[in-house]
Amino acid sequence: MLRGRVQGVGFRAFVAETAYRHGADGWVRNRRDGSLEAVFAATPAIVELVVAACKVGPAGARVDALHQRDVDFSLLDERRGGESFSVLPTT
Repeated sequence: MLRGRVQGVGFRAFVAETAYRHGADGWVRNRRDGSLEAVFAATPAIVELVVAACKVGPAGARVDALHQRDVDFSLLDERRGGESFSVLPTT
């Protein structure tokens, strides 16, 4: 979960491109409370790279807080069919 200026700055596209570039599966979506939520599935080293990029974000973003935790792989089921990484609608 990311908080700060993480909506309206292309953050979801940034996360999707970063995950794709590093070979991470998962998804990203905005939340109605103004935060951004993402799930990554990859080796620990790749997840660390993607999370490190998320701490910075795209131009115009500001990350005030990043909450990271291990999750169940069943969350990957939320991806769109046939996609390794999905940008999901706001929840």
